[in-house]
Amino acid sequence: MKKKVLAGIMTTAMIMAMMTGCGSSDTAKDTQASTGSETSADSSAAESDYTIGISQFAEHGSLDNCREGFLEGLKSAGIEEGVNLTVEYQNSQADTGTASTIADNFVSKNVDLICAIATPSAMSAYNSCLDSEIPVVYTAVSDPVGAGLADEEGNSVGNITGTSDKLPVEEQLKMIRDLMPDAKKIGILYTTSEANSVSTIKEYKELAENYDFEIVDSGINTVADVEMAAKDLASKVDCISNLTDNTVVSALQTVIAAADEKNIPVFGSEIEQVKSGCMASMGIDYIALGKQTGEMAAKILKGESKAEEMPYEVCSGASLYVNTAVADKLNFELDQATVDGAAEVFDEITVE
Repeated sequence: MKKKVLAGIMTTAMIMAMMTGCGSSDTAKDTQASTGSETSADSSAAESDYTIGISQFAEHGSLDNCREGFLEGLKSAGIEEGVNLTVEYQNSQADTGTASTIADNFVSKNVDLICAIATPSAMSAYNSCLDSEIPVVYTAVSDPVGAGLADEEGNSVGNITGTSDKLPVEEQLKMIRDLMPDAKKIGILYTTSEANSVSTIKEYKELAENYDFEIVDSGINTVADVEMAAKDLASKVDCISNLTDNTVVSALQTVIAAADEKNIPVFGSEIEQVKSGCMASMGIDYIALGKQTGEMAAKILKGESKAEEMPYEVCSGASLYVNTAVADKLNFELDQATVDGAAEVFDEITVE
């Protein structure tokens, strides 16, 4: 018998279902609107060959890039939105209960496949699809094993597969040491309920001593906790290294503001964070990750492979991204060799 991931998610979903199930059709419409739902196909796609649901956990650059890349990957395999593909996209706005409701909705519509972007959405989709034949393909899940979506060998635990955005932690530590030779303490803010963040914190702590760093971590529960936690953390460390933690990333400007008050840099985990005000990052390309995921999904939709037979994949390689405008703001002198060696350099801070 298949084992459910985190019963707490299902409990939350049941509570929400009770709340919404007793209402009228207008209530259902309101619930759908609150998730940021949109149907991304015109009327000509009503008779498309495939219908998929995309469940995205939060709205921020890296996850948006995953979604964009996912559709590119499908298109490269001949499955194109508006041609032979209908896409239903919903965003749970960083709420796990809403993520469960979205997944249940996709199952009730009997979509051909669910693409789940980020760990909470992937776990919710897996739970919702246990009694269905709908495959789930996830992306931006840092630790599929820790999330219960794969076994220790990387094999699927059910009709689910996808890609991991496991952070290049050692490369990040090496970069910080190169840029800050006298730094002692690195601060990390994370959400205690995000399995991927917990496992990444563990890896940071295991590797930090190799670079003479001490990791000072601070756990939060909701986005409302970020401001106070970030201010406290910034007062204790030489810099902050940001994860792909969905709750923290959604409040990245709050973290950066706290660091600015102490004139310390924030290092990101991917390119969008560097654009938005982190000084540098050894990160992965989330559009490439999404495209890799889309190509996997295409094989499943075409019947060439089954999700349960496909081990999850990891996006290989890490690239250096640098923002010279952030360095100037902090009066931080970046080594020219570092700037020259970056995959991409930004000379302005772009906050969308």
